[in-house]
Amino acid sequence: MSGATRQVYDDIRALEYRYARLLDDDQLEEWPNLFVERGVYKVIPRENLSRQPALPIMFCDSRAMMQDRVRSLREANVYNLHYSRHVVSNVEILSARDDTYEVAACYTVYQTDLEGQTRLFSVGQYRDVIANGDGDLKFREKIAVCDTFNIPNLLAIPL
Repeated sequence: MSGATRQVYDDIRALEYRYARLLDDDQLEEWPNLFVERGVYKVIPRENLSRQPALPIMFCDSRAMMQDRVRSLREANVYNLHYSRHVVSNVEILSARDDTYEVAACYTVYQTDLEGQTRLFSVGQYRDVIANGDGDLKFREKIAVCDTFNIPNLLAIPL
């Protein structure tokens, strides 16, 4: 756990699971609240990670930008309607310093279309920086590094 207490580890795991549940339950309006005000969210294909700059396929650099993304999903964007199911595992605190934690976790996202067909959508790793914000742990940075660069449909919903 790299210097973190069991309680901090449990709280970090709970934050990771809450993140997945909000997306799976289509509570997208709550998603930005898991981040600090100037939080960063990126989706980067693993093959782009070593490039400079590491070009993301989705990028938000503030909670307000995340809220705008949700608003556009609800009001303007056209994308494949589906149900998502996130599986988060292997949550590990890589470093802890001054109430800030570097965390890695594996993710798998399945999508089920409106006809009931389920398929694997994306597999990868979350690389997070989690900080104590307003008494609660929040994401300062969440990077979803996709192993599956060829995402079969438009990436609309956060991973």
